[in-house]
Amino acid sequence: MKYQNAEEILPARLVAEIQKYVQSTQLDVPKESGNRMGWGERNGQRHYIRQRNREIRLRYREGCDIDQLMAEYHLGYESIRKIIYQRDD
Repeated sequence: MKYQNAEEILPARLVAEIQKYVQSTQLDVPKESGNRMGWGERNGQRHYIRQRNREIRLRYREGCDIDQLMAEYHLGYESIRKIIYQRDD
């Protein structure tokens, strides 16, 4: 990230307003949130986890026990428990 002096790129009235809140500090200005994607949406991870969790719940309902699910999915007891008691999405 490149450092830029606010006085060089922002109108003086805006700099004066910002100085009411912070002075002589680095300030991160995030991108607009309009096109921002949620966690895992861009790379498909969110979809993968939802599908995996559906599969875990189905296998549990079909009789697979928590220890088997832990071993197969490499998750801890509490993680499996949270997944199986979560409502279907």
